[in-house]
Amino acid sequence: MSDQPAKIGDNWPNLIGKRLPRVDAVEKVNGDAKYAGDFNMAGQLWMKILRSPHAHAKIISIDASKALDMPGVKAVVTAEDFKGWSWGWGPQTRDETPLAEGKVRYFAEAVAAVAAEDEETAEEACALIDVVYEELPGIFDAEEAMQDGAPQVHDYVENNQSWDFHMDYGDVEKGFAEADLVREDRFETGRTLTGFLEPPAAVAQYDTAGITIYAAKQSPYFIYRQLASCFKLPLSKVRVIQPYVGGGFGGTKNDSTAGDFCAVMLAKKTKRPVKFVYNMEEVLTTCRRRHNMIVDCKMGMKKDGTITAVQTKVIADGGAYTAIGPLTMYLTGIMTTLPYKLDNYKHDAYRIFTNHPVSAAMRGHGVTHTRFAAEIQMEKMADELGIDPVEVRMKNAIEAPHETINGITVDTCGLKEGLEIVSSSTAWKDKDKNKKDGPVVRGVGISGTSHLGGARQRGHQSCAAIVRLCEDGTVNYLTGASDAGQGSDTVLVQLVAEELGLTMEDVTIQRVDTAVTPVDNGSYGSRVTILAGQAAQKAAQEVKRQLAEAAAKVWQVDAEKILFNDRTVFVDGDPDKSMPFRKLTQIACYSESGAVIMGKGYSEYGIEKMDFEKGYGNPGVNYSFTSQLSAVDVDLETGMVKAKDFLIAHDCGRPLHPVNVEAQTQGAASQGLGQALYENFKMHEGRTMNSTMVNYMMPLSTEHPDFELHDIITDDPHGPFGAKEASEGSIISTPPSIVSAIHDATGIWFTKLPVTPEKIVLALKEKKERENAQKKESE
Repeated sequence: MSDQPAKIGDNWPNLIGKRLPRVDAVEKVNGDAKYAGDFNMAGQLWMKILRSPHAHAKIISIDASKALDMPGVKAVVTAEDFKGWSWGWGPQTRDETPLAEGKVRYFAEAVAAVAAEDEETAEEACALIDVVYEELPGIFDAEEAMQDGAPQVHDYVENNQSWDFHMDYGDVEKGFAEADLVREDRFETGRTLTGFLEPPAAVAQYDTAGITIYAAKQSPYFIYRQLASCFKLPLSKVRVIQPYVGGGFGGTKNDSTAGDFCAVMLAKKTKRPVKFVYNMEEVLTTCRRRHNMIVDCKMGMKKDGTITAVQTKVIADGGAYTAIGPLTMYLTGIMTTLPYKLDNYKHDAYRIFTNHPVSAAMRGHGVTHTRFAAEIQMEKMADELGIDPVEVRMKNAIEAPHETINGITVDTCGLKEGLEIVSSSTAWKDKDKNKKDGPVVRGVGISGTSHLGGARQRGHQSCAAIVRLCEDGTVNYLTGASDAGQGSDTVLVQLVAEELGLTMEDVTIQRVDTAVTPVDNGSYGSRVTILAGQAAQKAAQEVKRQLAEAAAKVWQVDAEKILFNDRTVFVDGDPDKSMPFRKLTQIACYSESGAVIMGKGYSEYGIEKMDFEKGYGNPGVNYSFTSQLSAVDVDLETGMVKAKDFLIAHDCGRPLHPVNVEAQTQGAASQGLGQALYENFKMHEGRTMNSTMVNYMMPLSTEHPDFELHDIITDDPHGPFGAKEASEGSIISTPPSIVSAIHDATGIWFTKLPVTPEKIVLALKEKKERENAQKKESE
């Protein structure tokens, strides 16, 4: 890891931890920020996609002659144009073609694409393409899809098994034998959307220089490689320029779409730029979603609350293609050994093909499902044993340094401190007091969770940075890391400016452009601040080293004694020897024949390799810990739940930009609120029945609680200036704390998300019927 900068009295740090404006704030507020849909090229055509009316069917023939005869239509592409090329997570799972080849595997899968002079003509032309289908039996339930004789989505696998992953550490049977209580429960999580505001969009050009595409991507270097492979071009001939991105959260913005490949292919055929913008119905019907999962959880616990063993089995509906699903399965298991001590753990995960839209990554990737199951089951067991929910968590919570049974090394952990903050709150202390107001009952629940930062997986993972010093003392900073709205550009500029003793205004960050900026795997897995931040520090330190050597010559001192602060350079211990940063820049750049001062840096994990197959080793660089209290009001007559208060104590190491940390924590909790109470795609034979924002049911601003946030400072040694992740923890902690609060209000444990009013009313009715039956028996 990079060296920490010298501390300069009480003035250090100048920028880190300060509540500063975001570097893109003015552009976004005044409308200067351009998103993918805002870009246009001279002579561009518009593209629309023809989508399948069936969830599973053979494609017998495609006749586009009527569409091509339509005035204004310039070209049509089908799967034949791509000559069998496919993409996916790994060589053995590249099973998705840009357009359906041979058969369609989910409703509204892309079958053909049209380029025309305007959107309306392109859409009308799609309706004129004649596709003959032979409908096939579909499979829409993951457990049924695993059975012998079920319709096969892909012929290259048996029993529709897309991917499986297994872990086995310690001795779970021995652990269960040592337990005083063993429970087995089934949990289910919903099928949810990432929920970005900006739909996928791009404008593409194909000419003698190669491919140029302006695309809404949080990981532009993914599509950069995929386009090179698809069109058989060297990487140097593919240029992906990233506009501002209107949200990502994984899934579609972290992957390619049919539209990306078709736009480039149509640009190649027509020799004109081609643009597309998905509408929100396409997003909700066809784009990547979070996996919905069944989690069978078995847990052993002693009378004092000690967890002796955990065994989990996950069945995930993967939809029609593999995408990044194998990584999802890996994450469902490897992170279950945090944040509580666990000596015996076994995990089996199965991702299953169905004729549903593709499931992929979403914020809290894979961890949300199994952590929800484990948190609620732990509380159910504590309730059965008469143990306080805080006590059982404190009993089992890890303390740093800690190494899990599967080799995860934790150097800093604020979980216990977070639980103490939660349990010392008035809301928790007074939770057993009178809390009923007519039919409305107040419930309070808690959770304690963990998430990784600086995600590690196979392939190229390094981040890189270039810092170029301008002759007037300002700085150009180039990075391939993507800001998809989370504010990482601001944090990275902070880091560069802090290292050089400059202000934020002195550093200009350039938009990602694969022809100019260094390669970077993208914005996912809470990796940007940690890994791109480390690269930015190193690059800035290289510039600082060169300037220090120039200053050392001027003052005839050792370069190690040169310090940088507040746009000033001076000698440590000799205040008479100082000069403005700008002056030193001119001296360094203009000395002798002149110099060009640049710094480069790249990230290094600095920790041991991991075993992906066995789930051993560190999936991240470091680990955040989140403790949460949720207070809800439950109407016992209607089943309506209103989130009232969220108290979140989050260990993110050190908050580099507190405003960003707060925004990300609240935003992730908002998404957790949605998946706990509201969001779920309603499916019927593969068709999405709620394909608009009106009936998909994301939480409105009026349905959000009051937030109280606490930063737990742990200064992790592996993150820049002590930082850990601060954007995914609360999406994991929110659902179990809400479900715990609903139990506190109703006395009922809910194990299937989302917990809708209908479920609550039916459960209350069943509870009352049981109580009446028991009363009659006792009489």
